[in-house]
Amino acid sequence: MKKTFLSICLSAFALASGQTIVVQNATILTVSGKGTIKGSILIENGKIKEVGEKVLVPAGAKIVDASGQFVLPGIIDSHSHIAADSINEGSISVSSMVRIEDVLNPEDIAIYRALAGGVTMANILHGSANAIGGQSSVVKLRWGKSAEEMPFDKAPPSIKFALGENPKRSGNPSGGRVGAGNAPLRYPATRMGIEDVYIEAFTRAKEYQQSWKDYEALKAKGEVAMPPRRDLQLEPLVEILEGKRLVHTHAYRSDEILMMIRVADQVGFKITTFQHILEGYKVAKEMVQHGVAGAGFSDWWAYKIEAYDAIPYNMALMTRKGVLSGVNSDSAETMRRLNTEAAKAMKYGGLTEEEALRLITINPAMQIKVDKWVGSIEVGKDADFVIWDKHPLSSYARAQQVYIDGIKYFDRDEDANNHVKMEAAKKALEDKLRQEQRRQGPPAGLPTRRPQ
Repeated sequence: MKKTFLSICLSAFALASGQTIVVQNATILTVSGKGTIKGSILIENGKIKEVGEKVLVPAGAKIVDASGQFVLPGIIDSHSHIAADSINEGSISVSSMVRIEDVLNPEDIAIYRALAGGVTMANILHGSANAIGGQSSVVKLRWGKSAEEMPFDKAPPSIKFALGENPKRSGNPSGGRVGAGNAPLRYPATRMGIEDVYIEAFTRAKEYQQSWKDYEALKAKGEVAMPPRRDLQLEPLVEILEGKRLVHTHAYRSDEILMMIRVADQVGFKITTFQHILEGYKVAKEMVQHGVAGAGFSDWWAYKIEAYDAIPYNMALMTRKGVLSGVNSDSAETMRRLNTEAAKAMKYGGLTEEEALRLITINPAMQIKVDKWVGSIEVGKDADFVIWDKHPLSSYARAQQVYIDGIKYFDRDEDANNHVKMEAAKKALEDKLRQEQRRQGPPAGLPTRRPQ
């Protein structure tokens, strides 16, 4: 049987689903009202059964000794693009009919690397090439499972919107500049055009919504009626209007944030989160009034003109103003160290340890509306947790073991052993290849020795 990196990793330490586990002697950072507990966690059937200083160990339970180590809820990344074969349908300005779930790639090595950084769940978003992008997919990083087994089916559906430079120039080979070469422009090419896209799209969506209401009313009266033609582009927008689909909006500048809030209020829907939100500190009051959360970076700035007013105090200021704030990655590399990204909010903004931990656990869970099941270590929630060798807000901390639904998907010691096994397997294959080449001799038609 062919041994792949995936199969080697899984065969070494994956646990059977439903196994009873007791994590003992740990410092448990519950990120809940119970604060920090020194004790144990009982996991049964993938759920947290008990948390406390002393937990009765059931017969046959697997014991995990976490002496001197820390247990934290699995990190949740509310803005990621890993595990997707493509993320942008940039040919049109409204691509609400496309779905990230259709292009999930469970063999993306970024999944395993994110696990090694303590991440257990991610909101995989469409890109920002469109004013109205495609439908998102909330996944658990179940490395080794199929694409069908990755999505977290309890998460409400959501969609990606985008403001600013990306949607006004994406899809335009000219960069959105009128008269630049012979490249055709894809509308919109300006910020005012982006606003119009939203108004026009939701105007059509309301008309579509009304056509179905009229049809259902006729049916209720017993009258014969022809159902409206389904429109897969408008159906997600109707779900937004009816509060059935969340909206995550890529946004940088404060003026655009205010514009989007005004449009949402005018049309009649709520924005769930502003993503990136580098100027959120300027409009935190308006965000709280609208009820929108902010998911952004810790200290990225000046990488493009929209980011010039970014400051490292953004998350702390928004938190102090009452915005539900979280730190995300938007990067497969940053995703591996979201724990230290959260710690920067303590260094720059003076947040407490608890507030910093919330930025990567329960807050993003609340932002994507899955906090009923994940985001904290509490009885009844999914057993998604990470064992760290040091306090997770330390720059020296490393995730030792990562569990999702009570199943171990990463173990640092086993990972090291796997690398040794893979190097040995690689050397064996290379030796076999060299022996075969010597046996067969040089390819026909080639000289047996170098010309003089």
